[in-house]
Amino acid sequence: MGASAFRNAGVEIAPLSKDTLQERVYRHVREMILDGSIVPGEMVTVQSLADAFGVSPMPVREALRRLTAANALTVVSGRSVGIPALSLERLTDLRNVRYEIEAIAGGWAAANRDDDDLPTLARYLEAMQETNASGEVKGYLRANYGFHFTIYRAAKSENLLRIIEDLWLQISPYFNMLHESGNYSTANTHHEVMYNALRDRDAEAMRAAIQADVDGAYHVLLKLFR
Repeated sequence: MGASAFRNAGVEIAPLSKDTLQERVYRHVREMILDGSIVPGEMVTVQSLADAFGVSPMPVREALRRLTAANALTVVSGRSVGIPALSLERLTDLRNVRYEIEAIAGGWAAANRDDDDLPTLARYLEAMQETNASGEVKGYLRANYGFHFTIYRAAKSENLLRIIEDLWLQISPYFNMLHESGNYSTANTHHEVMYNALRDRDAEAMRAAIQADVDGAYHVLLKLFR
């Protein structure tokens, strides 16, 4: 996949400056995994990313090495990587950990959020409703990522945020498979509850809505193994 293909898919990629280049490339590729820009079954090459970012292959190789070590990517061939296959055991483990950890972050967010978190969350919620109605899967996934991580950043815990990012690196590419089941519509009902809970600083409602959202995705993906 070349630079033009990423842009045609709606992925905004800006050329990177030279300062802290390796870390910035790493963060950009992480974001592409987290917001659904790289999907299961798609192969990505070092050169395609280097061309898209406007950098040499070296920082891209380092970023992919780190993400492979974190089980977010796997080597498909000598010069290509992709999303690792998801086993039933790993799916269930990810569900169990997310069920607890993301609910904790949501409860903390309800207590610690700032007023400017609410309009940001409202924009993402509107975007999810619009992209779900129009069938724009990638647009929905980007908005879904932005919505959830607005909440998790509002918890004001960098350590908790890093744990959740690592969990999403492993599971979020598979959110592409939820669309045809109607899960996006179901998830949006949970998202509305999350928005109201953050607005009202209702930690219990927030935790319950996040857990319902995690469970809803899990049970749809579980059918892949039956």
